[in-house]
Amino acid sequence: ATVRCLDSWRNPGTPSASGKRPTPSTTIKKKVITEDYKLSGQVLGVGLNGKVFEIFQRSSGEKFALKMLKDSPKARQEAELHCRASVCPRIVRVADLFDNFYQGKKCLLLVMECMDGGELFRRIKARREQAFTEREASAIMKSIGEAIDFLHSINIAHRDVKPENLLYTSMHPDAQLKLTDFGFAKETTSQSCLATPCYTPYYAAPEVLGPEKYDKSCDMWSLGVIMYILLCGYPPFYSNHGVTLSPGMKKRIRNGQYEFPNPEWSAVSEEAKQLIRQLLKTDPTERMTITEFMRHPWINRSVDVPQTPLHTSQVLTEESHVWDEVKEEMTNALATMRVDYEQVKIKTIEDSSNPLLMKRRKKLANASPEPPGL
Repeated sequence: ATVRCLDSWRNPGTPSASGKRPTPSTTIKKKVITEDYKLSGQVLGVGLNGKVFEIFQRSSGEKFALKMLKDSPKARQEAELHCRASVCPRIVRVADLFDNFYQGKKCLLLVMECMDGGELFRRIKARREQAFTEREASAIMKSIGEAIDFLHSINIAHRDVKPENLLYTSMHPDAQLKLTDFGFAKETTSQSCLATPCYTPYYAAPEVLGPEKYDKSCDMWSLGVIMYILLCGYPPFYSNHGVTLSPGMKKRIRNGQYEFPNPEWSAVSEEAKQLIRQLLKTDPTERMTITEFMRHPWINRSVDVPQTPLHTSQVLTEESHVWDEVKEEMTNALATMRVDYEQVKIKTIEDSSNPLLMKRRKKLANASPEPPGL
């Protein structure tokens, strides 16, 4: 995708009364980050591209999270897309952006709001006194859906929607759930980046020929998996007995091999199960879109969803020893679903060097021309 000029960005600011943030528009800062922020040395998390550190703004004392990226076109794309998405209140806000050298290497430094409430499922697991309900699951899915809805509306596919990228702003009961980490995000309208020969039209799978729809549908599959876990405490393509299924994960996903076993699913509404079936369609072209998802009654009428007590908290606690494996499985599954169409070029028939096609061309070239008038 085209990387826009980073110098046009400004501070995304805080949400207005309407709930929307002003469009990001501050210059990328060339000065040393420590002039504005103090690094505590505390590591808040470790992501695909490195560590996230705790930092404090010198002028206000406010705490932020610092993500350090080795400068590259990919890193600039991540920063650019995350900043553009910061106008959505359901996306972790980028407060500042620096272009610095660190240990002799040029880096991009993303200063983001600090999400002190932790990961989605860790918060649910921590509940002890009151059962997690289906209505609460609906409200959570609506929040995640709002983030995806915004991204898809501006032609961005996140492509890495998973538990560890869904964080709460604080431990307060009214804390907001937000989506973060744009390391795999892609614009879905540009075709100019198709440069490396890979497929010819008569060999390519339909989803490869339509990367925009396919990459967006990857996010919808993730919504289905997260919704499934919210309602029972374990994923659809993973054993609820703590036995890893890594070798068969691809096959299970491709074949849509999952169930709604009792007792966890016995009281869950049929409406919720039907929504999951629409999200976990094995054919990405048949999968529910985000617009359809947001219009679904189970999502847009959360107050009407039954307050059925779920097994989620209990199961998450009992299976805590395999939860890291569960997250790893989802990461691996997403990796198989992403179409990195920067690496894909659909060759035209004229450019193809397929042996059979070359043979037919030669035969046609050597054929005698037809007599005139016939």
